[in-house]
Amino acid sequence: MKFLIWRMKHISTKNFVVIIAGVIGIFAGLAAVLLKETVHFIQHYLTSGFDIKIANYFYIGYPLVGIVLTVLIAKYVLKEQLGHGITQILYDISKNSSIVKRTKMFSRVITSAITVGFGGSVGLEAPIVVTGSAIGSNVGRFVHLNYKKRTLLIGCGAAAAISAIFNSPVAGVIFCLEVILADVTIAMFIPVLIASVAGSLVSLTLLGDDVLFSFRLTDTFSASDTPFYLLLGVTCGLVSVYFTRMTYKIESLIKKIQGSIGRAITGGVLLGLIIFIFPPIYGEGYNTIKLLLAGREEEILNTTLFFQETTNVLWFFGFVFGVILIKPVASALTIGSGGSGGIFAPSLFLGGVTGFLFAAILNIVAWEDVSTSNFTLVGMCGVMSGVLYAPLTAIFLIAEITSGYELFVPLMLVSAISFSTSSFFEKHSLYTKHLIESGDLIQYDKDRQVLSLIDLKKVVEKDLKKIHPEATLGKLVDLVQISRRNIFPVVNDEQQLVGVITLDDIRNIMFDEEQRQNTLVKSLMHTPPAYVSSHENMQSVMSKFELTGAWNLPVIDNGKYVGFLSKSRIFSTYRKKLIRHNRE
Repeated sequence: MKFLIWRMKHISTKNFVVIIAGVIGIFAGLAAVLLKETVHFIQHYLTSGFDIKIANYFYIGYPLVGIVLTVLIAKYVLKEQLGHGITQILYDISKNSSIVKRTKMFSRVITSAITVGFGGSVGLEAPIVVTGSAIGSNVGRFVHLNYKKRTLLIGCGAAAAISAIFNSPVAGVIFCLEVILADVTIAMFIPVLIASVAGSLVSLTLLGDDVLFSFRLTDTFSASDTPFYLLLGVTCGLVSVYFTRMTYKIESLIKKIQGSIGRAITGGVLLGLIIFIFPPIYGEGYNTIKLLLAGREEEILNTTLFFQETTNVLWFFGFVFGVILIKPVASALTIGSGGSGGIFAPSLFLGGVTGFLFAAILNIVAWEDVSTSNFTLVGMCGVMSGVLYAPLTAIFLIAEITSGYELFVPLMLVSAISFSTSSFFEKHSLYTKHLIESGDLIQYDKDRQVLSLIDLKKVVEKDLKKIHPEATLGKLVDLVQISRRNIFPVVNDEQQLVGVITLDDIRNIMFDEEQRQNTLVKSLMHTPPAYVSSHENMQSVMSKFELTGAWNLPVIDNGKYVGFLSKSRIFSTYRKKLIRHNRE
């Protein structure tokens, strides 16, 4: 507290956030280096020194061991539910005041190292983004920064993570602004830039050029290849749609299996069988991409038991096409069965293989001589853009990976076309679809964003006087005399709402003595136009108010009466939230 008081006297909040952003960048960079080195150590220990005929059989068991270990650690040690980590970060920003659990500062490093190290077909990028974001959120809480500043620091952690793991500071910044921070202002750029640079410097200092993935361009871009890049963009968009929908399908299927251990065993066994037949799917898959870029694609078959002696080009193309079809299944099995990882690397892998196969077939069928390495790189950009809905991130990531902007024109072209094609079929990205459909994430709409900050349970009015349906009008009149409201919920012995009476319903008869003694409440009540639940999102609640034209609606949870929701109270709370939001 002494430090915080000193800081408030001597350092402005703006400058303090910049300093904190640099610190977060350093820690996120260290976490990225630790995760990368741990995963590669595990993979090297498990796969080096084996005869391929023996090692291939180990591929059946490794993913099973990794996923089961991950589930056990997550369930009994960390007490966390894994899944798509970036989706959870977006939820925390939208619905949890940018407060991320402290355990996420290290939990994803541990679980993803085990999952990916043992061959889980996912990437390290999403776990390290979660780690960096959690560091940003918790540092913001520690120094008592408000919601907006905490959100900014979450973005700083995410930018630093991407920057460190790829040594791509520009891509880190753009990823933060495209995916994590929906509302961008100029004031946000400086802290994010500082964090991204800090993360990159940590990675360069500790790893040098040994980053997750890098490549030096060997072929130049030819303008005559533009029609082929246009076609590649459409292809990448369709592959992206296939990836997204197949991921949803497989994850929903495997989640039907009862029990986390049962899901882990089922997913691990199926994944092991897939990797046994298609070894390039083991782990992140960057080694396969490196072979394709180096022109040593025939070495991909060296790791297989069934195709290593094959020289027929059609068999090779069939094998690569099979990898494209099965990769989304493998990634979804890994995450859906309880593994820890992200779709960042799978989208890059799928794009690289798609681009290579596209160019290789083009060279044979159309007698062209296009660069397979260039199409591999541009394909990575295309599918990443179509899956993550982050076209600028995809462009600058590949540009920085290749240490130049020779391919900038085809990268822009393919990224734009792939994004347009994918968004035509799928309105939202894989990260945001479920959140937006459930109302837990609202983008680019300030009114709805502020409205979503209202906690419905806190605005439910419980001071209305209840009346039993068998009570007489006289008893209701007695309640009118002591009530400050003109609405009276009719509730039975089981606390179920059976109707509603308003003052207007009884105004003409409430002073008639005979009516007061002989008329029962149940004969006067009417059914409310709609019901709401305290668990509903505000968008659904406001839609019901709009459709019914009502100013008050009853709140029912599990069939029991809870209270009433008033439109006027919601508007009052909204105004207070808006003032506070703008002030922050």
